[in-house]
Amino acid sequence: MNINQHLKLSVILLSTLAMSIAHADSGELTGKVKLACEAILCLSTGSPPGECSPSLSEYFSIDFNDFSDTIQGRINFLNLCPVSSETPQMKSLVNAIANGAGRCDAASLNATLIAYTNGLQGCIQGTKPAYCSDYEGHEYTDLHNGAHYVVTQSQTYWPFNNFMGGNSNDGGGFLSGFSGGNGQSSTQTCGHWVD
Repeated sequence: MNINQHLKLSVILLSTLAMSIAHADSGELTGKVKLACEAILCLSTGSPPGECSPSLSEYFSIDFNDFSDTIQGRINFLNLCPVSSETPQMKSLVNAIANGAGRCDAASLNATLIAYTNGLQGCIQGTKPAYCSDYEGHEYTDLHNGAHYVVTQSQTYWPFNNFMGGNSNDGGGFLSGFSGGNGQSSTQTCGHWVD
């Protein structure tokens, strides 16, 4: 994040906080509206303070059987905050939070990005989903680039290793024609996500 982005983030978060305090002092900002504003602030930083617990509990308690309903419910909750629709950037922040918060940490990525090669061996993919890039890279978030990928091994496999008893030592014989005609093995890099 460059200095301009960091300054923009600071300005918008401070503005939101100032507005929240002003409304709270006048008795206007309470209940779910207050929690929604706090959730936007807390989910825009990589290190939310302990005071975020009530708003984060409220946010993450929104959970429906259909995940698209969960995302929409979370958007609806965040939209209770008066500043959520004041600018296009705030609207996109709410959308980025609803789609990415709680889904882009190392544990979530390791659980959801498993790909299977040759139907047998699983490796965790090293490319983040677009919703994580949108969330972590938003101009109003400071998430320290989120989780990063660590390579742990490279695996070499023959695409039809278990087909009709073939193996990587087939020597380009009978089964070599099944790998696109060249009998070449492939290498897959495996790793995992860490926070």
